[in-house]
Amino acid sequence: MSTRAPPLRVFMFGATGTIGRATVAALLARGHDVTCFVRPGSTPLPDRTSCRFGDVTDPASLAHDGFRGERFDAIVSCLASRTGAPLDAWAIDHKAHLDILAAGQRAGVRQMVLLSAICVQRPKLAFQHAKLTFERDLINSGLMYSIVRPTAYFKSLSGQVNRLKAGKPFLLFGDGALTSCKPISDNDLAQFLADCLDQSDRQNRILPIGGPGPPITPRQQGDALFTLLQMPPKFRHVPLGFLDAIIGVLNGLSGVSHRLKAKAELARIGRYYATESMLVFDARTGRYDAAATPSTGSDTLFCALCSPDRRQGCRLSRCACSVLGL
Repeated sequence: MSTRAPPLRVFMFGATGTIGRATVAALLARGHDVTCFVRPGSTPLPDRTSCRFGDVTDPASLAHDGFRGERFDAIVSCLASRTGAPLDAWAIDHKAHLDILAAGQRAGVRQMVLLSAICVQRPKLAFQHAKLTFERDLINSGLMYSIVRPTAYFKSLSGQVNRLKAGKPFLLFGDGALTSCKPISDNDLAQFLADCLDQSDRQNRILPIGGPGPPITPRQQGDALFTLLQMPPKFRHVPLGFLDAIIGVLNGLSGVSHRLKAKAELARIGRYYATESMLVFDARTGRYDAAATPSTGSDTLFCALCSPDRRQGCRLSRCACSVLGL
């Protein structure tokens, strides 16, 4: 059901990231009163946004600098750990969110919209376990909740674009067809998150979502990029055994320092994304299911209507072309 609710007083976390900024804009467009908790010195947000500055890892700062004893209707969080390393993940993806939840309940918050990740459905990494632990905390809190698990983002390709523009090959793990995803744009994801505040069919639910169109493999992503850049395809295949060897070495050294332990986890994260699809996982079959992965929005990763020679630019108003600088 879609019944637009009256404007709410929303406390926003993770507002300065690309998805966070798009979500702030979507909330403001719906007439909500948005207050953002950000680090001192953060890049400015829209004028109609009220910014409060403090440390999200400090419960006292959340209370005194953030909520300030005032009442709020809802929390929206796009906050996530920067690296996914164990210490960072448990500090941000779990502990900081748990403190936010407690402070929000004291402020009268009745509802929370949480941006999570679809990879938590098969948890093997520290950040996935941290996110899942908070998901359970939120579900058990008594608040109305929406836990949104997107499949992949347009920006995940930006590093590959820079490589190709520098004349380097597109990196593939294995044959490039081991995994697939249904990427979603910042704008479409932001609209979905904002609508969770007043669409009852998105409340008290875990919501996996992807962008429009069929799933695409890394090889298909690379082929499309070369076409749009008018460059001959050039791929470099990285054997999975190479990643396993790196992980083995770093695991052996992880007892030496926290830095090496973090590097070992980053290597495991790389291998996870090289071998696991970002789609809904069917535990009964043990397979990822593209058909069961909901599609939303209208922004496509690579629009089929772009002119082949790129002289006229993209004919669609929104696709990955502008996001990736193509």
